[in-house]
Amino acid sequence: MHIPDGFIGIGASAAAGAGAAGGFAFAVRQAKKYLTDRLIPLAALVAAFVFAAQMVNYPVLPGVSGHLIGGVLAAVLVGPSVGFMVLAIVLIVQAFLFADGGLSALGLNILNMGGVAAVGGYFLYRFIFRFTNRSPRAVAVSAGLAAFASVPLAASAFGAEFALAGTTSSVSVASILLALVGVHVVIGAGEGLLTFLVVGAVTRSRPDLVYGSPAYTGDRTEELVQ
Repeated sequence: MHIPDGFIGIGASAAAGAGAAGGFAFAVRQAKKYLTDRLIPLAALVAAFVFAAQMVNYPVLPGVSGHLIGGVLAAVLVGPSVGFMVLAIVLIVQAFLFADGGLSALGLNILNMGGVAAVGGYFLYRFIFRFTNRSPRAVAVSAGLAAFASVPLAASAFGAEFALAGTTSSVSVASILLALVGVHVVIGAGEGLLTFLVVGAVTRSRPDLVYGSPAYTGDRTEELVQ
C-alpha cells in the first residue's frame, strides 16, 4: 500500500503533502476537544498495534506493497481524528526510519491510509451501524465490515492518483487498479477479521472507552453521523 518515490508527479505529491499537513493540524484541534487522560493510554496502544501490523507487508507490484492498515480499528476505538493522527505518525516513522514508503509520497500515503481508510472507513462504520440493533456485537461486526471495505477503497485512491498524476506509462491504469483492488480485497478480508476480533474484545471489556460504541461515556464533539 505504501507509495514509493517516483510513482506520482512531484506537483501532485507536494499538494498531497500540504493537504496531509492541514488534515493533521485539523485532527489535532479536533482531538483536543475529546481526548481525555482516560483515552490517551488506549490511543498509545492502538498506535503501537497499528505500527506492528503495518510492518507485515505483502508484495503487490514491483515497488508497491500491501499490508494491514488498521485505520477503521483505530478510528472506532479512539475516534476518527485520533485515528488519522495515529496513521500519520506511524507512516512518518516508517518513512524516515524504515524507508517504508517514499518521502515525497508521504502526503499521499497519509491521505490514502489516514484519510480514506481511517476517517472514511469510520463514517462507513457509522452508516453500517445505523442498520443494526446497536449491541456490542453489532459494534464489532460493523467495524469489521467497514475495515474490509476500507482497504480496497484506499487502494483505489492510489489508482486514481496514478491515473491523474502517474509518472510512468509502461503500466496501464487498468492493470494497476485490477492488481491493487484484487489483492487488497483479500488483504481487506484479513483486516476485517482482525478488526472484528480486536474491537469486539475491547467493547466487551471496556465499552465506555470505545469511541464508536453507544456505551462510550466521553464527548463525541466531532460526531457528524447519528
